[in-house]
Amino acid sequence: QVRVVDSGGGLVQPGGSLRLSCAASGSIFGINVMGWYRQAPGKERDLVATITTYGKTNYADSVKGRFTISRDSTNTVYLQMNNLKFEDAAVYYCNVHRTAGRYEYDYWGQGTQVTVSS
Repeated sequence: QVRVVDSGGGLVQPGGSLRLSCAASGSIFGINVMGWYRQAPGKERDLVATITTYGKTNYADSVKGRFTISRDSTNTVYLQMNNLKFEDAAVYYCNVHRTAGRYEYDYWGQGTQVTVSS
């Protein structure tokens, strides 16, 4: 089992910045992708950014050039969010994808609220 703890959300004005953090613990062997998803009220949970063990990144078009995902270990990932816009407001969830043999698992953090308001 993997425990995922995400944090760093808050209230920010448009154009401001926030840095989200995510740490996984427990059975972290086999973690190969970590990432961030977000869900606004009344909408589905959408991909924001992912990063593989080898450092390959993937971003949603809406955040390219503004958000940066980074990883400083097998089980810790960050999301630097710059030039935040009203439409970035959502609950952000950290995702951990793990492979164990022929099985694959997804684990989620509890979510951290990002509010963008003037």
